[in-house]
Amino acid sequence: MSVKLATIAFDADDTLWENEAFFRMTQERFADLLSDYTERDHLAGRLLAAERRNLGQYGFGIKGFVLSMIETAIEVTDQSVPASVIAELIAAGQDMLRHPIHLLDGVEETVRALAEQHEILLVTKGDLLDQKRKLAQSGLGDLFDGVEIVSAKTPEVYAGIFARHNVAPEAAMMVGNSMKSDVLPPLEAGAWGVFIPHNWTWEIEHAEAPEDHPRYRQLGDLGALPTLIETLDL
Repeated sequence: MSVKLATIAFDADDTLWENEAFFRMTQERFADLLSDYTERDHLAGRLLAAERRNLGQYGFGIKGFVLSMIETAIEVTDQSVPASVIAELIAAGQDMLRHPIHLLDGVEETVRALAEQHEILLVTKGDLLDQKRKLAQSGLGDLFDGVEIVSAKTPEVYAGIFARHNVAPEAAMMVGNSMKSDVLPPLEAGAWGVFIPHNWTWEIEHAEAPEDHPRYRQLGDLGALPTLIETLDL
């Protein structure tokens, strides 16, 4: 028995608009500020370790990133980091929170086209206020039938989202740039998972692709999604 695709859910950061590039720019500034204390590669590893440690407490987003940079700066300087450096890290985080939104190529046209025939959801991790700001500035807000800002993307979270929107998992699709968060969990929940790689993806979001999974697909860009949907054998 065939099932018609009813709901398409999109990740936000680095799927609809640029995000990781701004983190990397700030991390370069972080390395410059601490260049007298440690090597860049060592610093990057220490920062990543701090981010992994702190996810359970701070969650995803800019605020947790800034706190992890401050913690790392204190560690690598044996608690002697100048207050001026801490101030610059806080200012860098504030700049990130004010940064204008840059939609990726083809995003608006694709989402608008798909919204004409499908329920469209936004499913994203991150800081609640910041993600709401980005969505408001993106100009896409009126296209979404629902917005889910979650602390984690697990199979159980996706199953709950599908249930709240009265859609069977097999009639739902999740589209995003994170194999770990946007593809594997919805597949496990029974939905389709579409991977659209971005030039930069946070190390924590990497995972092996489920190449043989019947509901897994990979695209080069979001503009190819409508054609994929038309040709899916549901």
